[in-house]
Amino acid sequence: MARTKETSDSIEQAVVETPHIVVPPRRRTAGDYAAVALATCGVGYMPVAPGTWGAGLGVGLYLALGTVTSWVVVNAATAGLGRAALPFQQTLTALLLVAIILVSLGGTWAATRAEKLLGRKDPGAVVVDEVAGQLITFLFVPWGMGAWTIAAGFILFRIFDIWKPYPINRLEALPSGLGVMADDVLAGAYAAAVMSLLTTAYLLIN
Repeated sequence: MARTKETSDSIEQAVVETPHIVVPPRRRTAGDYAAVALATCGVGYMPVAPGTWGAGLGVGLYLALGTVTSWVVVNAATAGLGRAALPFQQTLTALLLVAIILVSLGGTWAATRAEKLLGRKDPGAVVVDEVAGQLITFLFVPWGMGAWTIAAGFILFRIFDIWKPYPINRLEALPSGLGVMADDVLAGAYAAAVMSLLTTAYLLIN
């Protein structure tokens, strides 16, 4: 019985200590490069604060979605559909939800693959999770309330992302890309809740 337990412990230790597989560049496929490109979002290799750069990219994507929504609503009205058929805020929220789902699903796949390619758990260069979390932060923020909402949303998300209050800190233990994405998704949800309170208070006061 003691030998069985000892053998079991040895196997368990070997599994825990087994390093991630690092795929050398010469053996990487097009899918590998696509995964790393999506996971790092073009800013993951910045020498200073790549997570902050990733969050900044999320802010830029949110602003771009607002611009696209405006274009869609205006063109719908021009085509005779009428502004009532495509209300701006609802259309923006719908596009934002689609973007969040796509980034989260694509990010989970990319982060899973990037961990093996880069040879470590939750590599610092992977910032697609920050992009998703930052988008979630603005999900319930009315468009056009002022630059303060952009600044507040950015700061709040970074606070929750770095602080990682419970249970955000527990989600990092989830396997592969799911663990990479889940903690930032929840950090974005926390930030979104605070932003909802702030924007509601602002609207009531003004």
